[in-house]
Amino acid sequence: MTSRSGLWRALRVALLLGAVLAALAHATGLYPLRFVTGLDLAIADARLRALMPRTTDPRIVIVDIDEKSLAEIGRWPWSRDHLAALTDELFTGQKAAVVGFDMLFAEPDASSGLPVLDRLAARSPALAAQLAPLRPELDFDARFARALAGRPVVLGYYLTNQRDARRTGVLPAPVFTAAALQGRPIAFTHWNGYAANLDAFARAAPHAGYFNNVPDPDGLVRSVPLIAEVDHGYHEALALAMFRLYTGSPAVVPGLPGGRWLPRDYNALHSVLLVQGAQRQAIPVDAQVRVRVPYRGPGGPHGGSFEYVSASDLLSHRIAPGRLQGKLVLVGTSAPGVYDQRATPVAEVYPGVEVHASLLSGLLDDHLPVQPDWSASFEVLQVLLVAAVLVAVLPRLSAVRGAQLALALAGALVAVNVWSEQAHGLLLPLASALLLTGVLYIGITVWGYIVEGRRRRSLARLFGSYVPPELVAEMARDPARYDMRAENRVLTIMFCDMRNFTRVSELLAPEELRALMNRFFSTMTGAIREQRGTLDKYIGDAIMAFWGAPLADAGHAAHAVRAALAMTQRLQALNTELRARGLPEIGLGLGLNTGLVCVGDMGSSVRRSYTVMGDAVNLASRIEGLTRHYGVDILVGEATREAAALDAAGSTDAAPGWVEVDRVRVKGKQRSVTLFTPIAGRGSAGAPSDEEMRLWRLALGAYRQQQWDSSQADLQRLRTAFAGSAFIGLYAQLDERIDHYRATPPPADWDGAHTFDSK
Repeated sequence: MTSRSGLWRALRVALLLGAVLAALAHATGLYPLRFVTGLDLAIADARLRALMPRTTDPRIVIVDIDEKSLAEIGRWPWSRDHLAALTDELFTGQKAAVVGFDMLFAEPDASSGLPVLDRLAARSPALAAQLAPLRPELDFDARFARALAGRPVVLGYYLTNQRDARRTGVLPAPVFTAAALQGRPIAFTHWNGYAANLDAFARAAPHAGYFNNVPDPDGLVRSVPLIAEVDHGYHEALALAMFRLYTGSPAVVPGLPGGRWLPRDYNALHSVLLVQGAQRQAIPVDAQVRVRVPYRGPGGPHGGSFEYVSASDLLSHRIAPGRLQGKLVLVGTSAPGVYDQRATPVAEVYPGVEVHASLLSGLLDDHLPVQPDWSASFEVLQVLLVAAVLVAVLPRLSAVRGAQLALALAGALVAVNVWSEQAHGLLLPLASALLLTGVLYIGITVWGYIVEGRRRRSLARLFGSYVPPELVAEMARDPARYDMRAENRVLTIMFCDMRNFTRVSELLAPEELRALMNRFFSTMTGAIREQRGTLDKYIGDAIMAFWGAPLADAGHAAHAVRAALAMTQRLQALNTELRARGLPEIGLGLGLNTGLVCVGDMGSSVRRSYTVMGDAVNLASRIEGLTRHYGVDILVGEATREAAALDAAGSTDAAPGWVEVDRVRVKGKQRSVTLFTPIAGRGSAGAPSDEEMRLWRLALGAYRQQQWDSSQADLQRLRTAFAGSAFIGLYAQLDERIDHYRATPPPADWDGAHTFDSK
């Protein structure tokens, strides 16, 4: 029969092996895990944001049709005469090197009214003669075409995938055809339609590139297809078209892999080649012929990545001539109303024109990050390395040393990943290896705790019925420090007694009474445990608890006071139920005291318990008994009040307020003790006002100095002004006590304390 430890060992091996196999299945693509892929994207985004240069690229300028331009020139789209003037200014006045338009000119411009005049001229030869000399000025499309002609301009167009495969305008010539692929089925981004520019513009400026951005499933634009397929022709992106025109129009050649080590069915480009004579530039691409956009910063006119120039400033000649000389200019818009905004890893709202500017910047730097075709093999090796190191070494280390090893290994993986991207532009997977590191560390460490944690389980058995589970878990981190041997320690002790129990019990059947007591004990014990208290015992309808053992608690007094306040609040909900059932309400008496006690495992050979003993315990019991006498729910000894005030000094929780009740000498004690009752805080329900407390302090002070007239005058003002106060009974009681002392004056050595001769 297999032993229990053998079953645990087999389960451990199965779980760890399952984690490794799941990581390998994801790395090889056999069973991709979506959450791991999402985590890889999140890591890549974080790395991008951390490593962005956040500097301005001086080679590229964005001419921005911004809100200012729309306000000065008019709403978009502008008439083509404005665009012709803008183009002339960019080349003639500013001497730009290349201008790219991140916009589409697919519809004729009728803003000059020329089509209407042509229809009228067809009916009137005289009007036709007058119109002929004006036509060059009124044909805005022709003016724009003349401005484009013969200049280094790249127009933009849009590719679509629609059921009806709509096609408008004139598409530029493809950069290469299917014959260049030698029959390889490369996974290009495929489109069945397009919206391109008017024929006049396409002939005037034959260079064009699409400005499509293809977002990932989460809606973020991380990559741009460098080459896309339309009708077996292969077209280039806007940024690539501008780069080629700037660098002398090199030919575009698909970089087909030719290594013997590749499998026969390998169908992907390793790069896109730009060939001009003997010069060749290889642009690495992924399996879908995409490149990652190397974002430089947060984007926008104030993002600092590129210089933005307002189009209205150029049209109004407010920009010094020649300022843009030799620069690559992208004409686009950042105005929200034109809807050319993208969601990217670096900003939720990012100008679409800056996506192309960032890609163009990467082409100029010859640094475009890409996920290499061998990344899956790298991920498999990375997973196997992590598994080998951790499985071989972790079982021999302590939990702390194991954590240090796991963190060091994770740090090394991150460092290699960042270095690969920074030095070589390689986007390598990381999430599977990091997750496996965490899973193996947790699995192996948990196994160590299962095998070696007998002392922890023993600790839970010893203290589980007394101490809240979260404290047992805290103690279990270092079980050698805790046992049940008796020791002297300063603790805070609580006694809680149910009032009106006899009357309620007479009205309830045994089962109903049992349910009520269980509900009462559960409610009160819950409040004790939430404040890190240790349950000592149930004594009939009473509860005994303490704070500060077995787990040391520097704030034991404050925790005990908060528990007492919470218990009185929870009793209100219980009384609401009793009233609804037509039963009398129950009350609470809570006494708290702080002092040196003996705490530990005590009892006989028949029955033992973890409890406290000592003079401070007895005083706590006496204090609880006085709650009925003073008509308050909670009474706290002065030692508890002082300790709670010190504990709350550095706390973010609202500290309770305090009302001094009396100075007393309980039976069997020679030393007097001052009693207080806590209140939830100023402004809370039932809390006394500042004026009420001021009068009460005056009354108490005068009473202790035997100034009976002054004290009773203050008490009369209290009973008149605050007739509805929760402490009205306290005021009446002190008034009666003064009447007694008037008739029977206290002894000469009286210290203001009231002596109780019974428990």
